[in-house]
Amino acid sequence: MKQNKDIQDNEIRVLGSESKSKHPPKPVLWKCGMFGLITIGMVVASISLLKDKKTESDEPGYFETVPEIMESSQPKIDRLGTDVDPLVRGFTQAIDTIINDIPLRIYIPHNANMTLHVGNVNKEDTSIVFAAQAADIRRDNKKIVGAFVLKGKPLAWGLSKIGYCAIIDDEITIGVADNSPLFESATEKEGYFFRQYPLVNNGKLVENEPKNKAIRRSICDRNGEIMMIESLSTESFHDFAQALVDLGVKNAIYLVGSTSFGWAVDENDDRIEFGIENKNLPPNTSYIIWRRNEE
Repeated sequence: MKQNKDIQDNEIRVLGSESKSKHPPKPVLWKCGMFGLITIGMVVASISLLKDKKTESDEPGYFETVPEIMESSQPKIDRLGTDVDPLVRGFTQAIDTIINDIPLRIYIPHNANMTLHVGNVNKEDTSIVFAAQAADIRRDNKKIVGAFVLKGKPLAWGLSKIGYCAIIDDEITIGVADNSPLFESATEKEGYFFRQYPLVNNGKLVENEPKNKAIRRSICDRNGEIMMIESLSTESFHDFAQALVDLGVKNAIYLVGSTSFGWAVDENDDRIEFGIENKNLPPNTSYIIWRRNEE
């Protein structure tokens, strides 16, 4: 019987099954070298390791706590304003709070409806429970910045600021969009519409270009509750908007801040004023006005 020659260090012998043929198959020699042996060994070891790892990860350890699967739910946001009898004469509730070391004053009108106004506001009008400047005006031509609709009449067009507030059929909508069909709806239904800097969009902070600090004001939608919020200290847009987010505000746009004048009337008919009164403002100065329902 003929013996096979001995294999070399750089050869692998693959043995076939026994054959009844007179000429049994010759063993196949693969030359792979020491590097090939190491590589094959590493592949085999890796496959074995991955298999073991998969097996271990599928099986929780004895001392591990098995997580309980719970249905996700949105945290409940409590109302900030008090419940007021609809027969009570309209007023504005003022709440002071501190968020992120920023002192805030929150104004929540009760039994009152919001509209827009252009021009000087009569402070002697007892139906008004809240008034604050709304849209900006340009320094050069004193025209209103951005789209503006006053009781169905468009007074300005433009998209310099993408935040908007619409009042249509006594329903207030605050949002952020380049183009909003609510502008057309306001013109068709004798509604109101204006644009300002966006601050919060669907619960997320919106960054703005101006980086200075000033007294900030905004109109906000907090879980369906409409309110005006003012910083009692000078703040950047970023820090003020972050405070609104942390307060639970869903959508918010800016109102003219700094020294702009306005006021609120509380349940005792006391007037809370803010800013500095200036009777020589341009004719296109605009305001948000909340009036008592019965007046």
